[in-house]
Amino acid sequence: MKRSRLNLFKATSMTISVLGVVMIIITVVIVAYLGFQSLSSIISSDASSGKYYEQLTDLKSDYSNLKAQFDSTKTSVDTSGKKDLKEAYINAELELVKAQSAINDAESAISAGKSSEEIQNRLNTARTQLQDAKSSLSNVRGML
Repeated sequence: MKRSRLNLFKATSMTISVLGVVMIIITVVIVAYLGFQSLSSIISSDASSGKYYEQLTDLKSDYSNLKAQFDSTKTSVDTSGKKDLKEAYINAELELVKAQSAINDAESAISAGKSSEEIQNRLNTARTQLQDAKSSLSNVRGML
């Protein structure tokens, strides 16, 4: 009788030990999987934000070129003395300010880590505003 209890105790302790090792292995695998998932998520997020930063850089470059064109046109508008031309220039400058605001808005969305869809919408809005400012400047130059 003592021998059967001893064998039962050995079998039970061996089973508990094996289950403990299996549970530790499963825990390590789950933690490794979750760590890999979060790391790959961070990497893909950084890659997509890099693409957005490139688009933002292009927009800023276009803006600065357009701003230079506005500055050179301003002297012609000021010397012309035409009131309607000055009003058209002021409206065109307002479009340029809107474009700058849209570019800053897109930049803040990228920096804040907003969703890809939100960032893309803001970048598209900035492109549209920049295009509106270009067409407004063209209209002013046409009036010169």
